Amino acid sequence: MGIMSFLREKMGVILVIVIGIALFAFVAGEVIHFGGSFFRGDANTVGIVGDENISIQDFNARVEQNSEQFKQQSGQASITPQILSYVQENTWNQMISRAIITNQIAKLNITVGESETKSLISGNNPSPQIVQMFGNPQTGELDRAQLNNVLSNINAAKDGDPMKKQWRDFVAQIIESKKAEKYVALVSNGLYVNSLEAKDDYEAKNKLANFQYVALDYASIPDNKVTITDADYQEYYDAHKNLFKNKQELRSFKYVAVNGAASKEDSAAIKTQAEKLAADFKTSNNDSLFVQINAETKEPIVYRKKGQLDPALDSVMFNAAKGFVYGPYLSNGSYKVAKLVDSRVGPDSVKASHILISAQAAGGEEKALAKVDSLKKLIQGGRSFDELAKLFSEDKQSGEKGGSLGTFGRGAMVPAFDEAAFNGSKGELKVVTTQFGVHLIRIEDQKGSSKVVKVAVVDKPIAPSEKTRTTAYSKAQAFLAGVNNGDFSAEAKKDKLTIMPANDVNGVASGLPGLDNARELVRWVFKADVGDVSEQVFTAGDQYIVAQLTQIKPEGQLPLDAVKTAIEAAVRNKVKAKQLVEKMQGAVNGASSINQVAQKVGGKVAPAQNIVFANPVIPGVGVEYSVIGSVFGSQPKKVSKPVEGTNGVYAFVVDGFVKPAPLTNAIKQKQQLGQALLQRSQGQLFEALQDKANVKDYRAKFL
Repeated sequence: MGIMSFLREKMGVILVIVIGIALFAFVAGEVIHFGGSFFRGDANTVGIVGDENISIQDFNARVEQNSEQFKQQSGQASITPQILSYVQENTWNQMISRAIITNQIAKLNITVGESETKSLISGNNPSPQIVQMFGNPQTGELDRAQLNNVLSNINAAKDGDPMKKQWRDFVAQIIESKKAEKYVALVSNGLYVNSLEAKDDYEAKNKLANFQYVALDYASIPDNKVTITDADYQEYYDAHKNLFKNKQELRSFKYVAVNGAASKEDSAAIKTQAEKLAADFKTSNNDSLFVQINAETKEPIVYRKKGQLDPALDSVMFNAAKGFVYGPYLSNGSYKVAKLVDSRVGPDSVKASHILISAQAAGGEEKALAKVDSLKKLIQGGRSFDELAKLFSEDKQSGEKGGSLGTFGRGAMVPAFDEAAFNGSKGELKVVTTQFGVHLIRIEDQKGSSKVVKVAVVDKPIAPSEKTRTTAYSKAQAFLAGVNNGDFSAEAKKDKLTIMPANDVNGVASGLPGLDNARELVRWVFKADVGDVSEQVFTAGDQYIVAQLTQIKPEGQLPLDAVKTAIEAAVRNKVKAKQLVEKMQGAVNGASSINQVAQKVGGKVAPAQNIVFANPVIPGVGVEYSVIGSVFGSQPKKVSKPVEGTNGVYAFVVDGFVKPAPLTNAIKQKQQLGQALLQRSQGQLFEALQDKANVKDYRAKFL
């Protein structure tokens, strides 16, 4: 996604694009940017992948880079702890993925030779990157004349020319992408679906079973009537041992939280402040400065069309006179005051292209401005805007399309870009600076017209007062002092505080359910021993926390004691199943029909129609793998043995099967299966490589 185009998508999509970790999507870029060996040293090692160390310096540098990308693309001056945690997690996955794949490529000696590189650029089957960059927008076909023109310019350029360096970097990306493609092909070419598998899959999806069943639900036996022995726990644990392997250390704790959120008195005091600001706002002669001094979030003062304002403002500002002040009004946890600065009629949409030069890449904003000015003069002198965008723009997605951003509505771009595009004239070249860098904008068209307003907003968030915070903190501190002399649960009961659980927390967590920005608390949790009570009151948002560590689940195979609580319900059902199987077996013995079985156990016969093996669901009951599997392995008209299911114990009689028409197109079935297998294989391949690489994660020591 292009740096400007991203603004049209939701924030969740931005995160995926900016710092997404799809295994093969990132390989080309990451291998280039992080070529060479990692810094080695135990004191600085944040992780180990095989025999490669990832240093905390490299990790932090990459986190900083991804954080800056996010801030630039979101237009935010800072990021929340939750977003930072997301950035850190995805950066970690990028780095270990890069190390794993690079190692595999090197181990298999996968290369791209000189002749193959030439073929990827200008051969009969060029790289998709080449086609994308030099393709005709209308036909999608490669424009070889344009490609050859660029190649001629590059060959004629001197070695120090930036254009030549950018081209070398671009070719390097094509080469690394090809290596990754070859590696994936080695795996995918080994995948095969035979005719028998195609037939089995076809029947699993199309063969129908009709049967009748009797069920004895586990819930029919009260929990307090069941005694679970140590042997019961051990039997279940031994049968499911593979489920109890921890990929990383997890810890659990319990805590009490004293609420320090703003009180009614705090809210009233902030409203009074906002009322005073409203009076001052009316007489202000410099609305922009007033917002900068008094607003908390300092929203940009730009023209907006109807529907883009806060709902409370949308109904009043388009009919108001210049200078009208509205508020205070309550919105998103803040009291706000708004003033109509100006109104006018402007276009509804703009079609534009741009070339972006970032200050960071150019060596400073002045150099970026100078470069953009040079490009502007070249275009005014007759050079192709499209060609220069493809070569120089750092917004690669739009650059590949000659800088085209298409048509966008007001508010789709960052404010400064929006103002330039909507307030300029058709055909005009405009230079504007945003948080992304310096843009050379070409306004290609403007359509529609409607009234727009420029509204200045001052906000005052409703926040707890010092008195409210102190009172809450003191209560938590008093609880902590009491716990140090006694029992955590007893002290919580005495102080009428609710104990909350936080189970299976990993060492790099920053936010927990109900607790924002809990990083300091998690750090303590991973330094404490079981039974320890926090030596201080932790702050998480408006909550004041005192915690006690209750369990440590180490990396690797977990012992029975560590999972005993988690498996208790399943073990109890196993014990119930033994009793119900015995009861059902007694009813099945000597029974010639399912109705006789139902009569003996005091149950009812229920029908199940048109069930397929591929979707093992009993209508009204739920997923029952064992039962449906047994049905398709049974002969019609015979009462089955008891089957232990997910929700209870069953006996059934198959009325019959409806076989599908013979499979006439095995090729199509094999292709569908093969495609599904290929899609699964990439994720499974990475999981297998990751397990084999023996990845060690020490981030909890540093973050």
